[in-house]
Amino acid sequence: MFDEILARVGQRITKQRNNYRLPFEPGMKLSIALRHLVPGSKYRDMRFGWRVCRAVIDEYADEVMPLPTTAADCTRIADGFRDSWNIPHTLGANDGEHIACKCPPRSGSTYFNYKKYLTVVLLALKDFDYKFVWADIGGRVAASDAQLWNESDLKAAAENGDLNLPEPEVLPHDSEDVPYFFIVVHEDQC
Repeated sequence: MFDEILARVGQRITKQRNNYRLPFEPGMKLSIALRHLVPGSKYRDMRFGWRVCRAVIDEYADEVMPLPTTAADCTRIADGFRDSWNIPHTLGANDGEHIACKCPPRSGSTYFNYKKYLTVVLLALKDFDYKFVWADIGGRVAASDAQLWNESDLKAAAENGDLNLPEPEVLPHDSEDVPYFFIVVHEDQC
């Protein structure tokens, strides 16, 4: 797996040689980043691995967190919600979560939440099998899930028709077309 990741992200994390010092080889950079990420480390210990993490995310995001781009993709997810959870026409379950963080310099109370600790907000959409299909990190901490959703790129894309959502269809035992939709789920309600 290491060799596969290195082959895919090596070009992204290779630095140009300069007159001051030789850059680390991509394999060494990846090893250092994984060394800190796998067992879990403090933020200050991981500060040199973030560039590697960004390269891994950029390389793998579309593969491991694919946003549905066709009506057929959306229908597959909706069928899964119908079959697994008995909720027809559902395109995803949306929820926001506060992730504890260290206060960035000169940020004031921007990251201070109502539970009295520092966080960044993760707003995510999951499919019927709990797999992420979309995520947004860094929303305003003081905002509610509804405010975060209203300001999200996903909502704008759905309203603008950029997601190729399936056309509304009649539900069983009904006579009117019903559009496909997203639901909001809070973990304390599961």
